[in-house]
Amino acid sequence: MSVPATIPAGLQRYADLDQRLLAAVKGIRILSSVAWPASLEDRMIAAYAKGQFSLPEVSYQAPDFSAERAELAAIEREAGYHDPMGEYLCRTAESWRIAAEMLEAVGTSNVTAPSIVLYGRPGDVIPGSDRSNLDAARYFVELSDELGSEMIADDVSVNLTAEQLRADLAKALDDFFGEPIISVEVDPELTAKAAAGATRIRLRGGTRFTEYDRHQLLAHEALVHSLTALNGRAQPVLASLGRTSPRVTGTQEGLAVFAELISGAIDISRLKRISLRILAIDMALNGADFVEVYQFFSHCGQSAADSFHSAQRVFRGVPLTGGAAFAKDNVYLAGLLTVHTFFRWALKQRRMDMLRHLFAGKLALHDVISLQPYFESGAIAPPRWLPPWMQHVHGLAGKLAFSLFVNRIHMGKVQAETLSLSL
Repeated sequence: MSVPATIPAGLQRYADLDQRLLAAVKGIRILSSVAWPASLEDRMIAAYAKGQFSLPEVSYQAPDFSAERAELAAIEREAGYHDPMGEYLCRTAESWRIAAEMLEAVGTSNVTAPSIVLYGRPGDVIPGSDRSNLDAARYFVELSDELGSEMIADDVSVNLTAEQLRADLAKALDDFFGEPIISVEVDPELTAKAAAGATRIRLRGGTRFTEYDRHQLLAHEALVHSLTALNGRAQPVLASLGRTSPRVTGTQEGLAVFAELISGAIDISRLKRISLRILAIDMALNGADFVEVYQFFSHCGQSAADSFHSAQRVFRGVPLTGGAAFAKDNVYLAGLLTVHTFFRWALKQRRMDMLRHLFAGKLALHDVISLQPYFESGAIAPPRWLPPWMQHVHGLAGKLAFSLFVNRIHMGKVQAETLSLSL
């Protein structure tokens, strides 16, 4: 189905509201507003490596988003919930308004509550289960620790510099898209190992990357985050689908980690890292300060630099004395589990089309279901690009079908003797 040349009749009002939304949120930059200066990081990491612990001194410039919040509230009122497209705009505007309130409180514990509204809490129950995100995190950490000594020989020792990885990823992306659409850059100020936009991927300078890192960045950052942004930018009515709103963060990060899993780009150490961050958020919410959280990561085997960066992610924008946290890292594991469940549900319902629609832009799972009439009419265009593992839908269906069936096997009833006698 081709992208409509003009906005379909009756949808111009939503297109206008969408443009107003994009204009209102243009200056709301969540992660850059809570970022720490690289010079502080370098100094503190050197001290911590020597066992010289003190709380970092971080200052923030609190913005005034009162005008933006008023405009977003107006968009909510005008869009209304009586139509799926209006509902999408209402939910999206509301999430940006909550994010604006969160950033206006930067540097105080008042960041915590809105960040939990946007990203969830470690104790939240996993859909379709009686277990929590925190339970899942503990499971993956324990499993990784149990398997660790047996998997040393499988450790990936190939080290790539940021520059080497930059050149490698740039070539791979040019080959995939058929032209140089996405640039890859090295950024010494970047806190995370990597960050992706629609047309630019940044790598943290001065960092060494493994071959697993390369596979993860390609599957996660490039062929989910950048790819969905590019597809979203091409939408005829809802151009906001080209930008990650706070409310879709869980789905987008969950989809990106799922891409790692389904393409074989994730390892047990990666699952442990994202799980440890959830445990650390829980620690901080329960009173642990920055040094205590740093030491937690260090005792779990992370280097001084990695431990500092991991603790920093938990305390972005909040006081470092304990009792507060920035909850974004809650979404990686929770999102993975929920997206995985959604993929299995879609297969059971024989709705593989919904899985392709996930890549049409920056969508939440709820949007993929509620906006189906507009996918069917063509008002929301199908994705131009799909990651390789989604292009081979029969292979994906095979993996999901197997997953659906084996989940009926109760491991508590399985004994080694029974297995050895059955074959």
